[in-house]
Amino acid sequence: MTSTTIEAATTPGRAAGRPERGPGSAADGWVRRIPLLPALVFTFIVTQLPFVVTIYYSLQSWNLVRPGSRHFVGLQNYAQVFTDSQFREVMLNTVVLTVGAVLIAVVLGLALALLLNRSFPGRGIVRTLLITPFLITPVATALLWKTVLLDPNFGLVDFALAPFGAGHTDWISSFPLFAVMLAIIWQWTPFMMLLLLAGLQSQPDDVLEAARVDGATGPAIFREITLPHLRRFIELGIVLGTIYLINTFDAIYMMTQGGPGIASSNLPFYIYQRAFLGFDIGQSAAMGVVVAILTTIVSSFALRLIFRTFSGKEEAA
Repeated sequence: MTSTTIEAATTPGRAAGRPERGPGSAADGWVRRIPLLPALVFTFIVTQLPFVVTIYYSLQSWNLVRPGSRHFVGLQNYAQVFTDSQFREVMLNTVVLTVGAVLIAVVLGLALALLLNRSFPGRGIVRTLLITPFLITPVATALLWKTVLLDPNFGLVDFALAPFGAGHTDWISSFPLFAVMLAIIWQWTPFMMLLLLAGLQSQPDDVLEAARVDGATGPAIFREITLPHLRRFIELGIVLGTIYLINTFDAIYMMTQGGPGIASSNLPFYIYQRAFLGFDIGQSAAMGVVVAILTTIVSSFALRLIFRTFSGKEEAA
């Protein structure tokens, strides 16, 4: 028996095949994390400290147009938030705007991706033109739809619908939430298209060819093979679209100012109105805390879905 064998036999950790850990291994781990400390401190300062201050303001009754009105009210602002009918209506607007825009953009993006997945003359030019809306800034997109497309006097939409008796329709005043949704869908459809096109082009050709040899038709191939293959890409598109569009502000501000009334307001814009137009710091801070908690819950679910998508693990049925 060699000395190495004797040492392995007398050392439980090494006999079990476990690597030795020196007394300084934990300290070495912290040393490796030290370069991340400035970023962690900066993130805490710019995110958590303002949130703590917001919580403090949410416990105060404070309106800037009434000097001397600031006093501690505890959870009264939160009780008023949950009994505020306008807040519930705005929350419903947020859900309709976000879910509607994301789902319609995914469906349109899938249709365009299926089109671009085929070979035809000028496909590169068509792809470039379809991507263009996503490259335009949201403010420019909102102004484009407000002044060029949906204007009741000179808009291209009314011009195109005039032969059908729909000319001179003030779309933004009559259907404000729908008008904002149109602008958002127009801008986000190219993103969904690119994501789903990447999924289509990653599909194995031999599987499709085998299905055709077995006599499967185009709709059957799409339903049984292509759509399950695109499931992860569709989930990723829905998650990313929801995370971004739930915070929509610029399109509403530029197109409708949240009106008429609060018909097109979402949660971020309504909080802005209460804080910077109504100067109600306590109420707006309480709304901000509630929205932050709800957004954290949605984001946690979204991140779990993204991690599951990238890891390739499916939950047990």
